[in-house]
Formats: sequence, C-alpha cells, structure tokens
Amino acid sequence: MEKVAIFVDVQNIYYTTRQSYQRHFDYHTFWAQATAGREVVAAFAYAIDKGDSKQQGFQQILRNIGFEVKLKPYIQRSDGSAKGDWDVGITLDIIDYAAQVDVIILLSGDGDFDLVLNKVNGIDGVSTEVYGVPGLTAPSLMAAAKRFVAINDKLLL
Repeated sequence: MEKVAIFVDVQNIYYTTRQSYQRHFDYHTFWAQATAGREVVAAFAYAIDKGDSKQQGFQQILRNIGFEVKLKPYIQRSDGSAKGDWDVGITLDIIDYAAQVDVIILLSGDGDFDLVLNKVNGIDGVSTEVYGVPGLTAPSLMAAAKRFVAINDKLLL
C-alpha cells in the first residue's frame, strides 16, 4: 500500500476555486479520491486564523476529515496590506516527510512550490501529485509534479 503525505495550501485553494468557479472545494471528495487504497502518514491543512466562528467551524470539518490544521495569525499591516503566508512552513514539512512516504500530495497553484517538488522528485521512490485549478496553477508547478490533477466540478461543492 502506498504511503502518502498531504499538504493543503488552504488560502490558495479557497481563492482559486472561488475565482474560477464561484464554488468551494470539496475536501471530503478529495480525501476519498486521494487516499483510496493508500495509507495516510500525514495530512496538513495550512490556514490563517482570523478567529471568526465560521472559519473555526471549517477548521473543525478539516480535522474531522483527518487533517491536522496548522494556523498562523492573520496580520493586518498599518498600510492596509495583510500577511499570512505558509510557503516556508509547507516547504519544510514536505522535505521532512518526503523520506517517509511514496507520494507527496500538494494542493496549491503557487509556483513557489516548484523548487521543493523538483527536490523531492529527486528522492528515489518518491512521487509528487499536485491538485490545482487549471488556469490558476503555475505552469512551473504543473511541470514539477509527476501528476497534475485538475480541480474541476467533481471536486467542488
């Protein structure tokens, strides 16, 4: 049985599915599809914590599915911009788990992750899968993944 580790860039998936489809990503259907016949070694959902009850309810749904939810505080800067980026944390966790699994599954369209996927693809016996919204997933990330899965109607609520 293949061992997998799953890494979800929650903000990226939320905004790209909303922009392309005006719908939400279906984490239950994703989980069933991505883990069928596989052993889940780790599953992380990286999110920003604004502290509102709707968001906390969503985070609990993710936990109930099987994700460990990692939160960073939402930071509003004095110039009006916001900060809440998980790229380094996701990258470090992918590197940590790459030697323990057969497949790294990343849900994101962010091209910054192409470097870590190229690195992981160099580890003997490790494969990479990316789930992303077509047209909003960086071509470099799609090229770095050994398998790209398009988020479409089947993975939306």
